[in-house]
Amino acid sequence: MAYALDFYWKESQRNLLSWSLIMINSTQRERLLSMLLSELDGMAYLCHVDEYWTMEYVSDGCLTLTGYLPEDLTQNNRITFMQITHPDDREKVWTDINLSINANQAFSIVYRIIHADGSIRWVLERGRSIFQPESKQKLIHGFIEDITERHFHEKALIEAEQRYRSIFENAIEGIFQTSTNGGYIRVNKSLARIYGYTSPEDMIKSLQNIKQQLYCIPQRRDDFISLIKESGIVKNFESEVYRSDGSIIWISENAYEVHDADGKLIYYEGTVEDISERKKYESIITHQATHDTLTDLPNRTLLMDRIEQVMHRAHRTNSRAAVVFLDLDHFKNVNDSFGHAFGDKLIQTVAERLQLNLREVDTAARLGGDEFVVLLADIHQDSEKVSHIIERILATIEEPCLINGHNYLISCSIGISLYPEDGNTAETLLINADAAMYRSKQIGRNTYQFFTADLNSKVADRIYLEQKLRIAINENQFELYYQPKFDTETQMLIGSEALIRWNIPGEKKPLSPLEFIPLAESSGLIIPLGQWVINEACRQLREWIDGGFVVHPVSINLSAIQLQKLDLVEKINQALLQHQIAPELLVVEITESCFAIEESVLLENLNQLAEIGVVIAIDDFGTGYSNMHSLKSMPLKYIKIDRSFISGVENDHRDRAIYRAIVAMAKNLGLRVVAEGVETKAQFDFLISIGCDEVQGYYFYRPLLVSRFEEIMVSYLSPNRLLKKISKGYLGSV
Repeated sequence: MAYALDFYWKESQRNLLSWSLIMINSTQRERLLSMLLSELDGMAYLCHVDEYWTMEYVSDGCLTLTGYLPEDLTQNNRITFMQITHPDDREKVWTDINLSINANQAFSIVYRIIHADGSIRWVLERGRSIFQPESKQKLIHGFIEDITERHFHEKALIEAEQRYRSIFENAIEGIFQTSTNGGYIRVNKSLARIYGYTSPEDMIKSLQNIKQQLYCIPQRRDDFISLIKESGIVKNFESEVYRSDGSIIWISENAYEVHDADGKLIYYEGTVEDISERKKYESIITHQATHDTLTDLPNRTLLMDRIEQVMHRAHRTNSRAAVVFLDLDHFKNVNDSFGHAFGDKLIQTVAERLQLNLREVDTAARLGGDEFVVLLADIHQDSEKVSHIIERILATIEEPCLINGHNYLISCSIGISLYPEDGNTAETLLINADAAMYRSKQIGRNTYQFFTADLNSKVADRIYLEQKLRIAINENQFELYYQPKFDTETQMLIGSEALIRWNIPGEKKPLSPLEFIPLAESSGLIIPLGQWVINEACRQLREWIDGGFVVHPVSINLSAIQLQKLDLVEKINQALLQHQIAPELLVVEITESCFAIEESVLLENLNQLAEIGVVIAIDDFGTGYSNMHSLKSMPLKYIKIDRSFISGVENDHRDRAIYRAIVAMAKNLGLRVVAEGVETKAQFDFLISIGCDEVQGYYFYRPLLVSRFEEIMVSYLSPNRLLKKISKGYLGSV
């Protein structure tokens, strides 16, 4: 079109020129024509229609255009115009011009010429044929101008437009232009495909109101406009939108404002990416991070957040909330008896039953193991309403569970704390509910207890004691006492049991392990505390050896938590090597409660200890989970019968019968029997009569300080010393 307009403008100039020439004489006309032609940016010509385009007349613009003088071209004096025309364009130029001449029409053609300097120039030639009556020939008059610069500029624009069109049409991302009033102006195929339309035209026609028809939440369009008005651009704007079939996807938009030359906003332009898969993956990851894998209930992380939300709502609405802590009764027996797969199914059944008893505003969560928490929200009545809900939960839980074709009965113990009475943080409410749950277990299980001020005091004491215990471990406030053990046949000192005491600064008497070991186990502090006992016992043995004492084996107690650690054997072996202690001088005592842990881990640790030479003994035998299979499969050397049996042998024939049976069984298995808790001569006489191997208890000595125990070690070097002490009615010092 630019070429055509220019042509018409030039033609009008020439028409004006022709009219002007009529008004003046011939000489003036030639002078004026020459002047005007010299001012034109190009070459005017008059030529024959022959194979050379023989020039009759060429204007002065010839030199600038072609590099040749006008006389060089006139009558083909030096070169023909056909020779100047680029060889590749000659046929096209000849054909197009002849077609126009034959049709008696003006022509306009773009082609290339070869400049005198060898460069290629693009030219625009416009002209038409005239008939010369005198010679009865057709001539051509026209005008040729250099458009090289313009040609390449327009070519670049065309190429750029083609590249943009290619990117627009073939981009994976959706690309759009939308009007300021919320309609689509232009979209590419990818965006139409993302939104489920057959073509861009179909999409533009169908979506006339983006706000109402596209966004699932119409307010998102307003948010989009507000954001883009702030800075002229929007990045990673995520929304849920409808596809053409009504399905919903997630998109991310990047867009910016487009203004005209006057700065007026004309439309928005941007890209769209379908992020539905990413959102789905993020949702899965978030769900896994906040939910229990086995039951799909919220885990502790999500529970704590829910408690905080419920507390805020309760504060606003002047209502209450309840945190209900549930722990299944005797769940370890299930895993031990039926296996973990059975236990998992039981946990899943309990989770399902909890959810069936809750409202939509309530939450059931699993903390781990057999511990659950129920969060009751929007409680407007007193605690009796909570009691009804708890009683319903208890009744539901204890209904028979059908698993693998077998019915199993389970119960739970429950503790409840209320907001705002029992705490103003999620952690406090959970701790208090946990304390109330333990109270339920203490009073008989399968029941529930509300948190009370008395429990609050106990919880505070427990927290305070735990903090002191942590400090005590760091500051080494502990000491080992040693209780002697004697051989009943030789009456000689044959060993001792190391018993830990806590020397609390400012207190006159050390604290008994019965008062802090349970806390150490529940808080996990038993691991560093137990390691201290191992190291201290080995250190003391080395000190006695270096001091010239006759050294006997020392027994230490290991908890079930320690026995579950895979590095236990390594830690004990390191202590033995560090202090250069023979392994047989260390006796490890485990209680029957340890049999409830994973059998493979327990047996592996015990077998490895036995392999390095450490002696293994069962403590408190007869009160826990031990069975003949356990006794047969473990590398045991000793059985220590629980003190509860010895206390009744003087008056209860059943206790005596049990004691005889245990001793006989142990003898048949090749195990030595140790009686602990011996407090009277009658008990001691009975033990000798049934062949018990070793004894310890207050009848002989209480646990002793190291200095006092060293005196005993020296005094019992001679035989029958024990009988002499007993015959004098000696009762060991505290």
